[in-house]
Amino acid sequence: MSNRSKLAIFLTIAALAAPVALAGPASAKGDKVISMVDTDNDGTIDLKEVQAVASAKFDALEGDKDGTLDAKELKGRGGKKAIAEADPDKDGTLDKKEYLALVEARFKAADPDNDGTLDAAELKTPAGKALVKLIK
Repeated sequence: MSNRSKLAIFLTIAALAAPVALAGPASAKGDKVISMVDTDNDGTIDLKEVQAVASAKFDALEGDKDGTLDAKELKGRGGKKAIAEADPDKDGTLDKKEYLALVEARFKAADPDNDGTLDAAELKTPAGKALVKLIK
């Protein structure tokens, strides 16, 4: 094979690969969330990792130290309908158990392949973004 042929093949491969290389990761934001949550450094996040971060987020949001989050403390996380569904006692607040149940429901919705983990692409979906909104 001539050098000219080798160069032509190389340039063709480079041209085909360039859009993939320039596109970067599926979601820079998703990658940032994964690096924040992924304690076992496997490149994905599982429910246990998400719940640990969500538990800490609950504690950080819970300003009046009454053990619940009200609409003001939730600061726009989750829609009214989702919060109402996560509030079985209908007291207008979420205790930690209710908050973590909402996080789990959002995690499962963001995991369409049911493999028990989320990657950056899954976090970029509407369901993934809804989960991130609760834990970030």
